[in-house]
Amino acid sequence: MTRPLEIDDIDDLRTYERGRDAYRRRIIELKRRRRIAVGPLVTLVFENRETVRFQVQEMARAERMMSDDQIQGELDVYNALLPTATELSATMFIELTTEAELREWLPKLVGVERAVELRFGDPVADVAPGRPEEAHEEALTRPSMTASVHYIRFGLSEAQAARIAVGPVAVAITHPEYSHETVLNEDVRRELAGDLTG
Repeated sequence: MTRPLEIDDIDDLRTYERGRDAYRRRIIELKRRRRIAVGPLVTLVFENRETVRFQVQEMARAERMMSDDQIQGELDVYNALLPTATELSATMFIELTTEAELREWLPKLVGVERAVELRFGDPVADVAPGRPEEAHEEALTRPSMTASVHYIRFGLSEAQAARIAVGPVAVAITHPEYSHETVLNEDVRRELAGDLTG
């Protein structure tokens, strides 16, 4: 299981600011290997301890958080995104850039967070359905319009976890208004296999 982030894992603002440029470059490269476009509108970024730590550091910087209590509040939120030893965790972004796109697509894509799955094999021999991360689901799910960000978990069997390293593995979305699939390349599979083996 991924060890939760603690107060001591988060740099204070002055320390973070001094190393931020190099750290951001490293995280951008890490996220590049963990980012999957699924069709023209949806992107998944598979999270790990470093990507989540970056989110907390950036939130602390943006909000000028100085106290341990403030940082702990962010840790309580973001630690929920960390995968366990038997699952993968991803942030799903619906990439809409105009007001017209938001008005068109967010109502159409209600329920999309429950229509994501990992497919194993070619032809598909096994499926791991995604499920919304419980702590965030209530705040993000609405009956008439979806949110543009969702947090998804994929619980894996031992056999599925082993297949991540060797492939083929695909991420698919099976929503009635949005049906797309992307096969994970070797770089992504290597990253995710590393998550599962620690």
